Amino acid sequence: MSTKRLYILSAIIVIAVLIICGIISLVGNIKVDDFRPAFIAFVIDSSENNTKIEAQKKFIKHFCATLDPDDRIKILQVSKDSYLIYEGSPQSLNEITKSLNCHVKVRNTKNGVAYDEAIKKSVQHCLLMKKDGYIPAVVVIGALENGEKDAIDWKTLPSNIEKTLKYMPDFSMAFLWAEPKRLDTVKVKLTPILGENRLIISTELTVDKVSRKILKAIGR
Repeated sequence: MSTKRLYILSAIIVIAVLIICGIISLVGNIKVDDFRPAFIAFVIDSSENNTKIEAQKKFIKHFCATLDPDDRIKILQVSKDSYLIYEGSPQSLNEITKSLNCHVKVRNTKNGVAYDEAIKKSVQHCLLMKKDGYIPAVVVIGALENGEKDAIDWKTLPSNIEKTLKYMPDFSMAFLWAEPKRLDTVKVKLTPILGENRLIISTELTVDKVSRKILKAIGR
């Protein structure tokens, strides 16, 4: 083999080695997509204690628009009782709007507001969706009031959430639109269990910053 051909062959080998090394380095720096879909159960207060329903409906729709098509949501209304009014994709905004407008209206709640029932149902939905690989969260929207009293049984909810975390360690909760007095109780009772990052609270004055916090809690 002539010296010229030897030089050409050596150059080709060197270039090939550099290209292969570059490809290996590039592949090594590519992060594997660890996206996991989320499931969010919204609980919205439609009792006479809640005077911000229309703004809260808009919040739900705007937040759903930021979620991925692979995510799933359920919406429960809570007044004197609680029941599911929507389930499916967060991107089905027309169906979500119709469901909210039809079922979330101010209702007479002289017999109390069923927050405990609504939260219990929401957590049960989360447990089922967790089995299918979803990151679970509950977002409670409303005054958290039953007349002038707390609408939540704070003697039992914290222990129930603590038991739930054994099956859903990535579970998070948000409580929005309540008055500071109610939210302070939420903070005191649930922060020791959920921690600062997985418990989100907000009055109506700071709710515009909440979406980012919830997304962070579900790993976005």
